[in-house]
Amino acid sequence: MRRVSSSITSVSSTALQPVMTELSAYEIEREANIARNRALLEELGLKDTSTSLGLPPKHTPKPKAKPGQSAKRPKRELVEQAPRRLSARLRKEVIDPNETPTQRRKREAEAKKRKREEEEERIAAEEQARLAKRPRTHELDLAVLTEAAEPSDTELGALRGIFQAITNVPATRRIGDVRDWVFERSNQEEREVEMLRSKLGKMKIVSMAKVTDSRIYSSACHPEPSKDLVFVGDKHGQLGIWDARATPDEVTDEDGNVLPADDKEMGKCWRLQQHWPATPQSSISCIKFDPIDAHSVFTTSYDCTIRRLSFVSSVSHQIFSSSDTLITSIDLPPSGHEMWISDTSGTITHYDLREGEKHTRRYQLSDNKIGSVSVNPTSPHLLITASNNRFVRLWDSRKLQTLTLGTESTGPVDHDYDHETIQTFMGSTQGRGLMRAEFQHGKSATSAQWDPRGRSIVSTSYDDSVNLWELDAAKYDSLPVFPSFKPFSRIKHNCQTGKWLTLLRAVWNPNPDVYPHFTIANMQHSLDIFSCKGDLVARLSDRQRISAVQAVTCSHPNIVERCVTGNASGRCVLWAPPDV
Repeated sequence: MRRVSSSITSVSSTALQPVMTELSAYEIEREANIARNRALLEELGLKDTSTSLGLPPKHTPKPKAKPGQSAKRPKRELVEQAPRRLSARLRKEVIDPNETPTQRRKREAEAKKRKREEEEERIAAEEQARLAKRPRTHELDLAVLTEAAEPSDTELGALRGIFQAITNVPATRRIGDVRDWVFERSNQEEREVEMLRSKLGKMKIVSMAKVTDSRIYSSACHPEPSKDLVFVGDKHGQLGIWDARATPDEVTDEDGNVLPADDKEMGKCWRLQQHWPATPQSSISCIKFDPIDAHSVFTTSYDCTIRRLSFVSSVSHQIFSSSDTLITSIDLPPSGHEMWISDTSGTITHYDLREGEKHTRRYQLSDNKIGSVSVNPTSPHLLITASNNRFVRLWDSRKLQTLTLGTESTGPVDHDYDHETIQTFMGSTQGRGLMRAEFQHGKSATSAQWDPRGRSIVSTSYDDSVNLWELDAAKYDSLPVFPSFKPFSRIKHNCQTGKWLTLLRAVWNPNPDVYPHFTIANMQHSLDIFSCKGDLVARLSDRQRISAVQAVTCSHPNIVERCVTGNASGRCVLWAPPDV
């Protein structure tokens, strides 16, 4: 035992010498114990036991490289490299010094031909890329409109069948009356609101689907009463058509078994690239149906064009284009022969569909973007606009027509009046009454709309308010300027959508046979419905199935208990009674 202890002492002293100045007292004692135990086990013939007991292996210093010799590096793995670029000298063709003049001429001819073919291929590729970015101004049929989605012949046939079905049924736009829904006693109006609340408050989610590929900018419900046919415009010029209550196609797995229907994808959808190219410069800002028969749909886009898709011919053609101004909205009077267009330059354009695009009349009524224009359905000469300069203004278009008289045509646009000309005209005796009234919001006004009877106005603004007016157009028609134009109701509503959400707009239910009410999205992922008096009729939500702001809303023109909402991912929701 004396020899063992002496050997342990010698080992410990040897092991501690290199690290004496670097370790603490506790670490020195620990290393000494480990060294003593290892030496004892080795002396007893139990060398492998030290590893099984968890003792760290004995430290062996790495061999140092000799002076002037670098340490040995591990071999690199061979990686396949792309071919190197060669200089013009190395790429130069090797010429046979013994070639004949005939061979030389043949070689040079082949080189020129090869160079010419490469240049033609490059020019063709550039032209194809350029054409892919240009707007398509020619007529487009369904096969071209749906080529990006690549639907089957059966799906295209089903869409044509829907178009034929809705064109076989007359669907003229019914016009309200300015005297509708005016009561002598307040309890009668309260009764109508309660009846509306009992109907709309029971609506639930009955259908959901991803209708477009990207953010929804606009939507509209077709007036066909036997269907819930929704048209949706997205950020990249895509027009989605959703038959919300149609039976979805069966989906099978690899073994041919029918998969259970997903409750998040209901109905049938078709996606048409109505505006091209498919970029944010082609966002569909507004959708309107032909008020005469609803057999065609108008779409406006940020590509400065308006297209009309006919359900009879299944062909889309361009009816209007602007050189450099983004179109924000359109509206058509009940006659269906005229169209008022608003754009980002603060101009509204009068377009008579019977005259053609060359006879448009442009009036710059604002020095800022006009986000929306709305035509009074019962007094079509009254227009309401909402602008980024914070003003909601009421205009008399008959005065604009007097401004047009006596002016000669110059160029493709007959009449183009800038903001200074309009201001000068408004200050003259002849122009008095062009602007009948105005109201200034705290921040940008995003929308203003007339109700179906042409009596109420609702506006939305970035000042987080929804404002309501009630006007008797027949009463004020004889006055050049309204004596007062202040909203009778101001509803506090969060409208701070930011850059990732579509602007919140209050949209009237277009049905004139029901008590006037409008829908607007709520930033808390719900749908709010208010009456024309500012009463909250319903707040529809479903926290289990909806987790995004339903920014875009619309209502069915002929069925009271139908609302549609859309969000930034292209998904739409149909709200209806649960038993539908």
